Amino acid sequence: MHSVNLMKKLPLQKYMKTIGYAFSNKLAGECIYPFYSSYKITHKCNLRCEFCNVWMEDTPDLKKEDVFKVIDNIANSSIIVLSIEGGDPLVRKDLGEILEYAYQKPFTLFFTTNGHLLDKRPMEEYGKNIDYLHISIDEGHDNLEFFERLEEFQSYGPEICIQIVVTKDTMPILEEKVKRIYEVGARTVVMPACHLDGTDDFYPKPVEFQKEIIRLKKIYKNTITTPTGFLDNINKPHGCSTSSVIIDSDGGLFYPCRTVGQRVYNFTENSFMDFLKSDTAKKARQDMKNCERCCGWYQYFATDVFASPSTIISSLSPYIFK
Repeated sequence: MHSVNLMKKLPLQKYMKTIGYAFSNKLAGECIYPFYSSYKITHKCNLRCEFCNVWMEDTPDLKKEDVFKVIDNIANSSIIVLSIEGGDPLVRKDLGEILEYAYQKPFTLFFTTNGHLLDKRPMEEYGKNIDYLHISIDEGHDNLEFFERLEEFQSYGPEICIQIVVTKDTMPILEEKVKRIYEVGARTVVMPACHLDGTDDFYPKPVEFQKEIIRLKKIYKNTITTPTGFLDNINKPHGCSTSSVIIDSDGGLFYPCRTVGQRVYNFTENSFMDFLKSDTAKKARQDMKNCERCCGWYQYFATDVFASPSTIISSLSPYIFK
């Protein structure tokens, strides 16, 4: 079995500030301060997944120095988990420098890739500056053969977490994938293929998805990191939250989310924390509350559990116990 590392220890001051932001959110009755962010450092991708619309956009990439500005802004905010994503971030030739810079900052660093460029990049070197390596493996990413290489991926250094996007057609074969991940002592985050603008509808029935994930969680202990809170949220009339933000490759932010939000801020400019307290941000959060489209976008429906004392244990236990 692969050895398990604990989550990277952050400065005590960061934890204390996070607790303070959580209490501020609770007192305000809304999630003013987010705790999770994904940063798409590029929209370029070597795939054209049918359930994804990121590759359809032509948003430019920032120069490395401006990427550092975005990372600094994130580090000075309430965000405690940063996921570097794309497109596929492995297409950036300056990725090693970006990871090294980000890893020194006070947040836990995730990294997500579709894996098709893993053999062409120095992953052992990259792995020194990654806390959790997320590799998307499913039919949509056309890389099911990667399930036979999980032990190899573990040799890169960081803990690996296999990201599986489930469609209405691939639900019946999910268990064999989870079983394989369980056997090597890795973890998986399982998410439904939400129906994004400009894509076909592959979204599985939320009730059936919830039932199957709960069943598999009981069989394959501490393997599926998909929070039970997410499963509850996608079956509510409204279950999303501004506890998470997605940053575009040019530093731009759709707020409160990519579904109903508009580009109202850029991370290369002034303080993100000041923006969150602005009237513009407050109105945007109200727009999210009024949204009737239960899109099931994982990041907006799952991450509120990290700010809730009642659900944080179930959310973090797969990362801590094995």
